[in-house]
Amino acid sequence: MSAARIGIDVGAARVGVAVTDPGGVVVLPLTTLARDAAGDSDISQVADLVVERSAASVVVGLPLNLDGSDSASTQAARDWATRLSRLIGATPVRLVDERLTTVSAYRDLRDGGKNARQARAYIDQQSAALILQVAVDTERTTGRPAGVRVGGRKPRQKKGRRPPGDVAKG
Repeated sequence: MSAARIGIDVGAARVGVAVTDPGGVVVLPLTTLARDAAGDSDISQVADLVVERSAASVVVGLPLNLDGSDSASTQAARDWATRLSRLIGATPVRLVDERLTTVSAYRDLRDGGKNARQARAYIDQQSAALILQVAVDTERTTGRPAGVRVGGRKPRQKKGRRPPGDVAKG
């Protein structure tokens, strides 16, 4: 059974928000929030959306460099996602690679007849929609959630099992 999901694009000045329908099928840009790094009001607003929409999960874009290494914004996105996860409790927050989503969002809006200045208010929510669409498509094709869960525990090794190549001494 599917449920609504929320997608987030965290920027230095704005936070884009997108949602799926209650069935988790259609992704729609929703809003752009002012970033509040000092007071976290943007995180509180997203937490309110999680409750209002009974969201099953939240997907936050992880801005990586093209080679997959961390960018200047990567840690800020991780920190934002961690603070959101602590605030919303049981609702999972996942980090999903967002490479090229902002470029794609600009192109989509330009193709729709808007220039960068006109599109500024929509870029972040369009980027959030692209991030969320990737997550929804990945889950649909693989049967597993996209990305990495924030605050999730690393798998533990079963007791009594030795790692491959470990030889018992005796």
